[in-house]
Amino acid sequence: MTEVRAKKALGQHFLTDQKVAKAIVDALHGGLPTLEVGPGMGVLTQYLLEREDIDLRLIEIDSESVEYLLTHFQGMQGRLMEGDFLRLKLEKLFPEKFAIIGNFPYNISSQIFFKVLDYKDSIPEVVGMVQKEVAERIAEKPGSKTYGILSVLLQAWYDIEYLFTVGSGCFAPPPKVESAVIRLTRNSRTDLGCDEALFKTVVKTAFGQRRKMMRNPLKPLALARGKADVLSQDIFSQRPEQLSVEDFVALTNLLD
Repeated sequence: MTEVRAKKALGQHFLTDQKVAKAIVDALHGGLPTLEVGPGMGVLTQYLLEREDIDLRLIEIDSESVEYLLTHFQGMQGRLMEGDFLRLKLEKLFPEKFAIIGNFPYNISSQIFFKVLDYKDSIPEVVGMVQKEVAERIAEKPGSKTYGILSVLLQAWYDIEYLFTVGSGCFAPPPKVESAVIRLTRNSRTDLGCDEALFKTVVKTAFGQRRKMMRNPLKPLALARGKADVLSQDIFSQRPEQLSVEDFVALTNLLD
């Protein structure tokens, strides 16, 4: 097999620029077991295998890519799994802390980050290439129109760095949009200071009507919890995009 055919259904756009590939791998601090998500034809894999500080595992859903990797890279047996990252029981694969790296498929990049949040105490670092607007959304600060659910939930637990933009000409086939590489580094927070499940509900509910003042989307939740009296407070007259992580923590405590 000389190369893998990119499959639209899997959101595949294979990175072909070697300088970009090496820059992505160099962005990983290392020192931890590392899982590469969606290695494709191994453009990142080749550089990851060169790093002695990384014990590499890989997961790939595309059987054609799996066959390619097994053929073109030595030592893939035992490292490479064929399967869906979103269904993977990560705690069985990595009993200790580990990092994640990958050129994430555009169609599941948000789901990948939600899964990272589920394992936030086991994943100190993520380096990923995603659609540029997703990267901007994740890294954005309050007050921006792109600031949203993922911004708040990820920034509660991770420091986010927008590292660099990658043009569409660096891929085959070229995507219709630009891409970007971001790095997530686990912050020192061990506790939100509020009910975590309710925090998620508040954030998701608030941004469900992001153009409205907070009391509109959150009124049913406040009523259901017997907290209608808090709706008169100033914080409920703001829009969700104006609130920081700490503001959402305070809001959650008001509704708890």
